[in-house]
Amino acid sequence: MIRVVAAEDSYLIREGLRLLLDTQPDLELVATATSLPELLAVVDRHRPDVLVTDVRMPPDQGDEGIRAAERLATTHPDLGIVVLSQYVEPDWALRLFEPSAARRAYLLKERVGDIGQLRQAIEAVTTGGSVLDPRVVDALVQARVARERSPLARLTPRETEVLALIAAGLSNTAIAARLVLSERAVEKHITAVLTKLDLGPDDPAVHRRVRAVLVYLSEG
Repeated sequence: MIRVVAAEDSYLIREGLRLLLDTQPDLELVATATSLPELLAVVDRHRPDVLVTDVRMPPDQGDEGIRAAERLATTHPDLGIVVLSQYVEPDWALRLFEPSAARRAYLLKERVGDIGQLRQAIEAVTTGGSVLDPRVVDALVQARVARERSPLARLTPRETEVLALIAAGLSNTAIAARLVLSERAVEKHITAVLTKLDLGPDDPAVHRRVRAVLVYLSEG
């Protein structure tokens, strides 16, 4: 018997999960929770094999499911966690699978009605495996392709660091002090950045810097 705790603040989805799990003779829903504090308390009390949790719930309706997984990785390292999300959010998936993908699954909520997929995820995390929704994989691949095509990919790590400091509003003097470089070296890095971003010399230098910052903020 696989003992499951479900954390979901929506009554309809919570009851839907209950009904689905009740159809599986070897899955037992031992408790439910509707907020992050309640989730942590229920896991401590019942010591389930698997937690199925929404990614957003009270108190903040932010990333509580991911925060719970990060905390439980330390306090309950053998707990399998299936995170359900309404959103194709690669950053959440990356956090969930850091530092290890073992016993972790990230599914879109639209999969919840498919007991086969939900069961597969529960069984996978119970045995140390992992599951990642194919749509999230697609989003991660697309993001990587976009980064590779971005002009920012042409910059060296040092040039990227200089551009980040320009975006933070630092002057050449301040950048030089921060990176322990000469102002002349900073100027050379900035010239290289503007050239690699295809910001030609036609615009005044201040306009080119602004445009470089816009590229960094929009694609960085």
